[in-house]
Order: sequence, then structure tokens, then C-alpha cells
Amino acid sequence: MGLLVVGSLGLDTVATPFDRVEDALGGSATYISLAASYFGGPVELVGVVGSDFPKEYIKIMQDHNVDVEGLQIVEGGKTFKWSGKYHYDLNVRDTLLTELNVFQDFNPVIPDNFKKSKYICLGNIDPVLQSKVLDQMEDPQFIVCDTMNFWIEGKKDELFQLLPRVDVLIINDSEARLLAHEPNLIRAARKIREMGPKILIIKKGEHGALLFVEDIVFSAPAYPMETIFDPTGAGDSFAGGFTGYLYKTRDLSPDSLKRAVIYGSTMASFCVEKFSTKGLEDLSYLQIQDRYREFMMLSRFDEQE
Repeated sequence: MGLLVVGSLGLDTVATPFDRVEDALGGSATYISLAASYFGGPVELVGVVGSDFPKEYIKIMQDHNVDVEGLQIVEGGKTFKWSGKYHYDLNVRDTLLTELNVFQDFNPVIPDNFKKSKYICLGNIDPVLQSKVLDQMEDPQFIVCDTMNFWIEGKKDELFQLLPRVDVLIINDSEARLLAHEPNLIRAARKIREMGPKILIIKKGEHGALLFVEDIVFSAPAYPMETIFDPTGAGDSFAGGFTGYLYKTRDLSPDSLKRAVIYGSTMASFCVEKFSTKGLEDLSYLQIQDRYREFMMLSRFDEQE
């Protein structure tokens, strides 16, 4: 049994002030799977693409011990496409094009040998589809879920039905405020956890992330990047690193969750150093450990009396 990942796969055209790529490998399931793959496997991917999806992209995932049995390939169909342009402030981007194509009719079918998976990471897709995934699973033990403003505003009832079924919700600060109708993140976190998830992570971009579990609030730093080429997929890479570490250790204690947040931030920092998934494709375990330790040093200090 592996770590089940369900989400989108796509072809991204991305422009930043530094460069531009066209029809690059993208999608939430892609970034989550590649980031998680470094923590042991297999990663079990479920998604949909068209027949135009390059075979070399599938091979990239297979080379990272990602089982693609659950990847639906629609003959004659076109893969989900997204195009965006980032400004000099890389927190600001314009979406230029969104073509759902085969993703519009995506119906996640979980292969029989994936249904026993205990750890699940639900990428940012319609909460109705996320619930359909859980309906097919036999006895999941730990479910991580991502969502976004679009679903919070457009599928709020369906999202409310899903939240009691998940263990962890990962959202950014603006999404937390929108979901809770609360400007203060601490109060927003309390309201969101009352909706179901026992564990909440609020991502704050270049300002790090907040973990809420039991009565603990853990603030993780962001890695001070000198060069960021492409922020696309950073949040999904965070989710992959976070879930991948917990899948590897099977330790869900608060201390382990804190370490998982740092590993998530570590994988996100590698992701943004290159376009598309290039920053995640050729890492070594030593590189990941070195950066993890650098993260730890960022907030470590000695107490003086």
C-alpha cells in the first residue's frame, strides 16, 4: 500500500520576469507526487490527461516511483491547460488561460489495489470529487486535503460536508479568512477546526506557515530564497513533502507534524528554484536533509539569562 494522491495533471505555460516555458509539466497531483516520492513509496497517482500528454512526462513520474495505474488517458482528448504571468512581485500573478478539457469530466476511479491505502493526499480539486475518492476507500487512516478560494465560494456546502472526513486541511491565509469569515488567523483557525479537521496548516507564502494541532500553534519560517524562478506548484510541493514525511514515519504526534511542516517547506523551496517540476526532478536525499537542517537553524537560538 502506497500514498494515494488524487488531483490534476496539466500542461502549464508560465511567464515570469526572468523567462517563459510553454506546455510544461504541471498540475496539483504532479507536484504532490514528485515531492512525496523522496520519502519512500510507492506514490499512487489518480488523475486524467488527454492523448496529447507527453509520454516523457509520464516517464518522469514513473522514474520517481510513482505508480500511474490510476492515470486515465482519454484518447483524442486534450489535457488540462493553464497559462499565467507573474509580476516582479512573484506573489502577484495573472491567469491568462484556463482550458479544463478532459479534466472537466474527470471522475476519479480508484484502482482496486489502491483502495487499501491508509494515507491520502487530496489535491486542489472539486470537493465533490474529493468526497468521491473517500467513498471508494476501504479504511483510510490519515487524509490530507487542499482547497482554494474558487471552491470555498462556489462549492461551500459540498466543502462543509467534506471537512469532517479529513484529518488535515491545508490552505493559505486569504483562504482561511474567507472560509472562516474572520480576519484574525488565530480565530479563523479555531473556527475552521470546529468544521472538522483536527489539524490545520495555514500557508503564508514568503512568511512561512502556521500549524494548528491540539492546543499548539507552531510557526515555521520560510526559506530565505535569493532567486525564485517560478512559484507555480509551491503549495502542492509543500503538501507532498508534508504528507510524504508522515507516510514514511507513520508518526502523527505533534512533534512529527512540526517536522513534516518543515519538510513541506523544504520541498516547496526546491520547487520554486526552477520552472515547472525541474526543481523536484533531480534531488538527492542528502540535499533535502541539508536544507531541512538549514530550516531548523533559521529559528534556533540559545536562551540567555
